[in-house]
Amino acid sequence: MAQTHKQAHEPLFIGLLIFISLQQILCVSDEELHASYWNNKGSQALHAALNVQPNLYQAKNLILFLGDGMGIPTLTAARILKGQLAGKSGEETSLVMDTFPHLALSKTYNVDQQMPDSAGTATAYLCGVKANYGTLGVTAAVPRGNCSAIIGNEVQSVLHRAKKAGKSVGIVTTTRVQHASPAGNYAHSADRDWYADSDLPTEAVQNGCRDIAYQMLHNTEINVLLGGGRQYMFPTDMQDPEYPKTGGDRTDGKNLVVEWIKNKKNVKYVWNKADFDAVNPATTDFLMGLFEPKDCRYELERNPNTDPSLTEMVEKAIKILSKNPKGFYLFVEGGRIDHGHHGGRAKRALYEAVEFDRSIGRAAELTSELDTLTVVSADHSHVFAFGGHSKRGNPVLGVSRSKAEDGKRYTTAVYGNGPGYQIVNGSRPDVNESISSHNDYRQQAPVPLDSETHGIEDVAIFAKGPMSHLFHGVQEQSYIAHAMAFAACLEPYDKCQIPPPPNHAGAIHPSLLFLLMSLLPLSLFSV
Repeated sequence: MAQTHKQAHEPLFIGLLIFISLQQILCVSDEELHASYWNNKGSQALHAALNVQPNLYQAKNLILFLGDGMGIPTLTAARILKGQLAGKSGEETSLVMDTFPHLALSKTYNVDQQMPDSAGTATAYLCGVKANYGTLGVTAAVPRGNCSAIIGNEVQSVLHRAKKAGKSVGIVTTTRVQHASPAGNYAHSADRDWYADSDLPTEAVQNGCRDIAYQMLHNTEINVLLGGGRQYMFPTDMQDPEYPKTGGDRTDGKNLVVEWIKNKKNVKYVWNKADFDAVNPATTDFLMGLFEPKDCRYELERNPNTDPSLTEMVEKAIKILSKNPKGFYLFVEGGRIDHGHHGGRAKRALYEAVEFDRSIGRAAELTSELDTLTVVSADHSHVFAFGGHSKRGNPVLGVSRSKAEDGKRYTTAVYGNGPGYQIVNGSRPDVNESISSHNDYRQQAPVPLDSETHGIEDVAIFAKGPMSHLFHGVQEQSYIAHAMAFAACLEPYDKCQIPPPPNHAGAIHPSLLFLLMSLLPLSLFSV
């Protein structure tokens, strides 16, 4: 009798062990093992898709978020990392940009090069015209480094056009504000590296070309400038306030910060977190914050007591710019995603991407998609890949569960080339998670280069808000500027005849509507 009782319970016991093992190995919840869970998720997604309606009103505000070097593998890895940092397995997590209703792909090549750079691409997505590698705000008739070719070949950015239409405009970046991506908003330069006057070659000086920092002040009046780049604003005999051994780069003796402040009311310049926090948006119309001599610190290294985060900079910028009744244009760059990848350090790049997504979420809380077109994209990708054999919930910066043919472990995040080349005497080092999760670890690469390269494949465009349905299909990167300008009725689409958004004082904010929808019984969406 006892034997029969034991035999009767053995299948149940074995099944329970299998179930527990599956949960431990796959990091899955009980509900994911049932068809009803996936059917309900599918029904909810279908319901949301059926209710997507184009917003056919004019955009009062424009925000362009640019993840520099943020290719599709970076998006996937950042999504999982975001979830894992919150204590989840990660794969099921959504980035804020994932929730945008409209999606397209962008072709990133430069006119003269298959693999693009951040200057030629900036000219495309900011000005609507594709350009040569390394050039800013000029057509492809300008070869890189040829100052004399610029005259007559300048192209204007959406930021410039928005300012001309009476909107307030701003730039926020984690790089120097004179770097390629932000500079595409205001500069016309035959070389992206002409940061200060000391960088100009003889030909450029003789032909009257100006450095990028100088152009930042004189080409378009910008209300908010936040990022790094102090070094290019001050003369060589002026000490940096934070690093006394570092001086300025300017040989013309100019203090561009002093020049920028002149003839402005309600203006502030800050270089540290305390002064930044003290800025009152209600009484500030112009704000320049330069927090490092060159690029801002990586998010992994940033001291929250001395330097603001990208999210904090975005919040301050929106609060200042949104006071303008005619609206605003804001460019936001997560620029050090790119730098982390170039160094072959995936951890740095991915933490930058997570913070970048966080800033998108904060912007969504401060604006309404009834009148604000928000676009998220990248200028180019990297030769960063994310794959291998890994269980559910495997750490993004971890290793494969199986070994390679050389009998050694390998990371699931790898690079196609770069400084992570580690083959010595025909052999590569073994690796484990404690090694690969270090802040300075370089993922292995098969091709030795001092800097990992950009990728060539398409990148994603996410969009929400007025006229966001225009972002669809596979487009030239230059299309981004055209769609944004059209949505806000800016030149050359200032006769677009799109009606302005209605007075929505009594309307439900999209974020509140989303919350209310999430509280509805799941059964309403089941099939």
